[in-house]
Amino acid sequence: MATPMLALPPPAAAAVSVGISIGIAPPPMPVYAQPIAPGPGYLWTPGYWAWDPGYGDYYWVPGTWVMPPQIGLLWTPGWWGWSAGYYRWNPGYWGPRVGFYGGINYGYGYFGTGYVGGYWRGRDFYYNRAVNNVNVTNIRNVYVNKTVINNVHVNRVSYNGGRGGLTAQPSASQRRFANERRWSPTSMQAQQRDRAMRDPAQRAKANQGRPAVFATQRAGRFDNPHAVRTQGAPRNRMVAAPERARATTAAPNRQRGMAEAPRDRRQPMRAEQPRPQRTAPARDQARPDANAMPRQREPNTRTPRNEGPRGRPAQMREAPRQERGGNDRHEKKPNGGH
Repeated sequence: MATPMLALPPPAAAAVSVGISIGIAPPPMPVYAQPIAPGPGYLWTPGYWAWDPGYGDYYWVPGTWVMPPQIGLLWTPGWWGWSAGYYRWNPGYWGPRVGFYGGINYGYGYFGTGYVGGYWRGRDFYYNRAVNNVNVTNIRNVYVNKTVINNVHVNRVSYNGGRGGLTAQPSASQRRFANERRWSPTSMQAQQRDRAMRDPAQRAKANQGRPAVFATQRAGRFDNPHAVRTQGAPRNRMVAAPERARATTAAPNRQRGMAEAPRDRRQPMRAEQPRPQRTAPARDQARPDANAMPRQREPNTRTPRNEGPRGRPAQMREAPRQERGGNDRHEKKPNGGH
């Protein structure tokens, strides 16, 4: 019986916050393609399973690119952890360093501990193209470091502790990070969560672990051409971390930064995979000023089709094509100081 309740965190996790606790474990992590980054300064926030007490069900909040609340901040994802007989949600937060997130393999740099998808240098964020889908035409601060994904343990477990859960524990440094100043999720992240909660197709009972939208290029824009969607029959790739670093090196045009989902011999995998997502912009997409920082706008309501990756499920993401145009003005520029 899934009984929602509020639970105080144990002393070791007291710095995280109070969260909702339930008696049902969250579904496995889906494996999906990462949409191309909208422009410089956007940081990736991975998708996660949230709980809707109104429906008594988990729903998938798509991963998305967002502007941080301030320059220099990094995102620590939220995570489900077993505590006192329930699965409790530990909310994500922004901070100067990435803290503990349960050892969950969210993919795209969040492989269970720390973050290897990029770093801040002054006011600029540098992206690791080995695990991120960026367009070097409008994002010049890039580098490639494939060694960070060589020893990633691949799994789709979405919770820590309990039966079948991960056993990772915070390190001494991660415990110190938990006491540093933190920032709440941005309004755009809240918008992403709220829209997912209102969409019945995102609920686990309705989609059997295959949500209608896996990831979006911009928060709240489930209908954007770059959104990663399930089209008709389940033929998706669901997200985690890279499984084969050698494949990443040998096939740069495939998807990088994601784990290969374990094969289910009862179901042909070919039927569950989307076609590779094209990174070229839609013809009707505006071409804003390349020198302007992106600003947030209200999401549109169109529902264009997006295609995901084709072929065998692998850890790699399609290398970005040359996307014309500069940065879109959809999100506020992060503040200059902490």
